[in-house]
Amino acid sequence: MNGLPHYLSAAALWLGLLARAPDLLRHRHDPYLRSICAVLGLAGLCFFLGAPPTVGTVNRLSGVPNLAAPLTYAAITGYSAASQVLIVHWRGGPRVRRTARRWILAYTLLVLGIATMFVLGDAPLERRTDLDTYYANTPYLREMILLYLLGHLAAAGVTAVSALRWAREVRGRLRTALVTLGLGALCGTVYSLARLAAVAARWTGHDWSSLVTRTSPAAAGLGALLTVVGVLVPLAGPRLTEWRRTRRTHARLEPLERELDGVLTRHALRLPPPRWARPATRLVWRRTSIHNALTYLDAYADRELYDVTLRAALHRTGDAERAAATAWATVIAAAVRREAQAGPVAPTGGGTGSGGRGESDWFLERATDPAALVRIADALAGEPLVRAAAARVPAQVPAEAPAQVPAEAPVEAEAAVVPEGRSTA
Repeated sequence: MNGLPHYLSAAALWLGLLARAPDLLRHRHDPYLRSICAVLGLAGLCFFLGAPPTVGTVNRLSGVPNLAAPLTYAAITGYSAASQVLIVHWRGGPRVRRTARRWILAYTLLVLGIATMFVLGDAPLERRTDLDTYYANTPYLREMILLYLLGHLAAAGVTAVSALRWAREVRGRLRTALVTLGLGALCGTVYSLARLAAVAARWTGHDWSSLVTRTSPAAAGLGALLTVVGVLVPLAGPRLTEWRRTRRTHARLEPLERELDGVLTRHALRLPPPRWARPATRLVWRRTSIHNALTYLDAYADRELYDVTLRAALHRTGDAERAAATAWATVIAAAVRREAQAGPVAPTGGGTGSGGRGESDWFLERATDPAALVRIADALAGEPLVRAAAARVPAQVPAEAPAQVPAEAPVEAEAAVVPEGRSTA
């Protein structure tokens, strides 16, 4: 029989374990993380050992017919114990460690019971897929089968009830994770109940082997998938949120980069764009390009225009952040216009602009906060009055002295961002 479904389920669970491994290495003493990793690792081991090709290989290499059965049952029992310990840590409380130790002890005794029953029983004929029903009436093997099925049923039932009950008390990704884990545990109960029903049917002389060979493997495979999803939701959720936030920020900065494109191109200030890069890398590239352009434009910055536009925008909107973004967008648009008409030689003065304050890197010191850059880009994209105000500023900047904006220019710039009928006083 092909063991592909078993191996795919094991691979899915071990991929989930691999995704959790970095967290476990950083927080190796966290009992919650250790429980999650134990659940994923042991569940994958159950599917791997239960695959018919693996069963045949284990039996052949050991020389003991059906030795793979108690090994698989022991893995299932260990998975059950890990599930119970995980629930204990979820619930918390003053006796978490004591309760966890009790569950571990109980299932350790269960594993010893399974091993003992297998040694005492007699299973000479290898059965790779239907051992539960074939030896359902064999002394000691019958008890071994009941031990692992009842132990797994108890663990799956408690896990399902606990997860779904807790899911009603929380919201967000945690609720999604708990519901998914609870449904996965319910699939585990279907697995155990189907096999118990098939065993009971054999006791009464009926043959329900299809429950063991078809129904229970399907339920176990679906349960494995849901378990992996439930475990990874809390891990993948924040990363997915950060990925979407990064992409959105990258897209929102596009109007600002487009405004600076001429400066970046003329002076080769843009690094080669990254290809096949993560959104975070592309965002860093776009921010770096913007910073390079603003550094170059610092000498063309008109600080008086900034102050006048800021007062007008603040009076119009009453929003300090939006007003500052509008003012910066206006100054940047004006600086781009000045730089384009000034020729290849930048004006001297190290960024004195028209304000005459003499600070260097004025743009970089005040306008390059990541959140501020996004607001400036939004202002360039959505404030039609920004360009009108920038266009009213004289384009030429004298090389021998900072440019002075005529008295009427700030007034016109102010009027461009103040709605009609509103006073700037």
